[in-house]
Amino acid sequence: MSVESQGWGPLLIVAIMAVVTLATRWGGVFVMSFVPIGHRVSQFIAAMSGSVLVALLAPLAMEGDGGARLALATTAVVMLVLRKPLPAIAAGIMAAAVFRQLGV
Repeated sequence: MSVESQGWGPLLIVAIMAVVTLATRWGGVFVMSFVPIGHRVSQFIAAMSGSVLVALLAPLAMEGDGGARLALATTAVVMLVLRKPLPAIAAGIMAAAVFRQLGV
């Protein structure tokens, strides 16, 4: 499948992606409005965010380059020390940038 990069093609793709994103977000809220939020459901929701994070980071840790691995390690260490996500993420980005800039 090929889409022209000029004209209405890119705008159409962005519009379709926006509609799909809104449908999944609103659909999830709609479905969850029928689910009573008890102790087990709240535990499931809390555990789900961690499992999604691990699912995203595990392939990066296994198959990423040195910069990606250094970024993950730096982020983890700074997060454990400071317990604040924003400085940890910034440190990870900086570590990857420096590693890649130096071409180690």
